[in-house]
Amino acid sequence: MQIKETTSKGLKRGYEVTIPAKDIEARVDAEVKKIAPQVRMPGFRPGKVPANLIRKMHGESVHAQVVNDAIRGSVDDLVREKSLRPAMQPKVELAEGYEQGKDAVLDVELEILPQIETPETDGLSLERLTVPVSDAAVDEALERIAGQQKSYKDAAKTKKAADGDQLIIDFTGSIDGVEFEGGKAEDAPLVIGAGQFIPGFEEQLAGAKTGDEKTITVTFPEDYPAEHLAGKEAQFAVTVKQVKVESDTKIDDEFAKNLGLESLDKLKELLRGQLEQETGGLTRTQMKRQLLDQLAAGHDFDVPEGMVEAEFEQIWAQLQQEASRDEDPAKALKEIESEKDDYRRIAERRVRLGLLLSEIGQKNGVEVSQQEMSMLIQQAAQQYRAEDRERFMQYIQSDPMAAAQLRAPLYEDKVVDFLFEKADITDREVTREELEAAIEAEEDAAEATPAAKKKAPAKKPAAKKAPAKKADDSEAAAKKPAAKKAPAKKAPAKKAAPAKADDAKAADKKPAAKKAPAKKASAKKAPAKKAATKS
Repeated sequence: MQIKETTSKGLKRGYEVTIPAKDIEARVDAEVKKIAPQVRMPGFRPGKVPANLIRKMHGESVHAQVVNDAIRGSVDDLVREKSLRPAMQPKVELAEGYEQGKDAVLDVELEILPQIETPETDGLSLERLTVPVSDAAVDEALERIAGQQKSYKDAAKTKKAADGDQLIIDFTGSIDGVEFEGGKAEDAPLVIGAGQFIPGFEEQLAGAKTGDEKTITVTFPEDYPAEHLAGKEAQFAVTVKQVKVESDTKIDDEFAKNLGLESLDKLKELLRGQLEQETGGLTRTQMKRQLLDQLAAGHDFDVPEGMVEAEFEQIWAQLQQEASRDEDPAKALKEIESEKDDYRRIAERRVRLGLLLSEIGQKNGVEVSQQEMSMLIQQAAQQYRAEDRERFMQYIQSDPMAAAQLRAPLYEDKVVDFLFEKADITDREVTREELEAAIEAEEDAAEATPAAKKKAPAKKPAAKKAPAKKADDSEAAAKKPAAKKAPAKKAPAKKAAPAKADDAKAADKKPAAKKAPAKKASAKKAPAKKAATKS
């Protein structure tokens, strides 16, 4: 293999790599001998097929594979021989005009990581803002939970249903006198005014009393997911079995037991722990921002353009996605467009800090253990469907760059913890509002754009970009499955449950509903229910 340097400018490097034809032919001969025992051909015993016939049958595919392997191996040899530290995957092109029997000439372009002087980690001074969790904060959290746990009690039989009241009903739906699938339910709860059923359904039950039988007429929305029902008028025979009114939720031991805990004290203890964890996370974020600001102020070096561009593209894609969901998407897109240069500077800062943290970690022996890495892989695999998890895990284990990206956030946290241990830290108690304001102010100052606090994605400036891989590399492994379509389609024949956190789970319990057309889990109430939440 011959190597000739063609570019050396800043962090950019270019090389012309020549793989002699004789080396390629030698590899082809070796590969032919390797596959010979497996080749079968009429008239020859297994393993006795002449090499020239094997070449005739498989020579083209063998040659292509050998050239691909030789290219990968040559690039690896180039990196090792020149002691290069690629910032990203090198760009490799086989020169035009190559054909079998000729030398293979490669054009290799890459960016290398900068040489960073040993970072100074002494003399760091940080202020840790802490938020004590008060009894009032715990009580407020209790009240929020109680407000979400609505309960109802039977009303007098003469009570006329009004907004906010719950009705327990049986109903049967029909179109032109013919019942349709999924249009029937028993003991279905319905809250008037909740907007859980299609327009007109709940409104026509206002004023109903226990024991009333009513026939109501509604029209399915034009965009109803079940095409055979969309836009059609239907009649529902409804029996009101009970009218219920909302009852106050008493916060006591019984309330805690209904949530699966032993007592109210245990519930308070749990909530206090959660609040402390939340504020502790905010405190860490605030300290980390200070730390990164100090590191950024003390170090300035060139960073690979490709890494900056990759980081910027991630930021920009998220900004565009968020802008598209804005009330005025065109205005939001125009606003971020005017700040494009600011976000590019943010990308550069993040890459520089990522490289700096990586360098600090390496110089000080910070590592992610094999056990920690295994846990990361298992956690990441949970995002995929069961049938895709094994494939994802194999991909991560076989692709060093993918593994490096997965490892990076944890590695960064460990480096930050190392620096926290070395820093001189003073504590100051503040309110949660003051802590959040401090974080916001630090972010604004660091990223130097007034819109950053609203728009910049909360992405870590980790070392994860150092071994960045091509944007589409991960697609070959195990694509994320699309959001499950489901409980929604099963629902119409299901009870119209009140809006509780675990309602979606109930949608799959009633097999009779499995063919029904409703679209969302909240649509589990019957075709009478809206196919989607209100927009």
